Amino acid sequence: MPQEENSSLLASFNYAFSGVVHVFRHQRNMRIHFFLAFLVLVTTLFIDVSRLEFMAILCAITFVLMAEMMNTAVEAVADLASSSYDPRARVAKDVAAGAVLVAAANAVVVGYLVFAEKVAEPGTAVITSVRRSPPHLTFVALILVILTVVVLKARLGRGRAFSGGLPSGHAALAFAGWAALTFVTSGSDQGALVSGVAFLMAVLVAQTRVQSGIHKGKEVVAGAILGALATVLVFQLLY
Repeated sequence: MPQEENSSLLASFNYAFSGVVHVFRHQRNMRIHFFLAFLVLVTTLFIDVSRLEFMAILCAITFVLMAEMMNTAVEAVADLASSSYDPRARVAKDVAAGAVLVAAANAVVVGYLVFAEKVAEPGTAVITSVRRSPPHLTFVALILVILTVVVLKARLGRGRAFSGGLPSGHAALAFAGWAALTFVTSGSDQGALVSGVAFLMAVLVAQTRVQSGIHKGKEVVAGAILGALATVLVFQLLY
């Protein structure tokens, strides 16, 4: 029974990830939202934002993406339920599109409240405060890796979160974590040991993906390179 529950949970994650990839692949607005989310997250690396401000930005991004996905789902169901023009289907689509508009307007307000004064102040793009926040750098790096994995799988046209495709999301996150831990612990006495253990764990994650037949070797290698390189770039530039 536990094994069946685990399989069901894994399948649920697969279907959910496929939904994100589908919306990105077929909806231009979703691609625009992803690009803007990527841009905003990178901007937070160069501007001193508090923890609460960063949480507000993440919530705003999440609401916009969720609203766009719900809009796509409503449109698909409305088209399926009615092959001809139906005013009720039109209302459903308009309301769903309105939800996206409200979420986007909220994101604009949040962005203005967080960034307006900081950008207006001279020399506000001070990186020193950000450099003292490894958790922030790590969190942003991991999100950027996830966004990149979604984009690549959508563009290449195959693969779910846990069932193959280029690149391997597991390998990307595992090696991103290894790179982040290496930078964070580089100044400590146990830095080399922590980095070595993290690297071995990342290799084991990658190896299990190949051994289980979920990914090919090149997909795992691509994921590992993507995760490590993205994290190294973030930390090398800002830490």
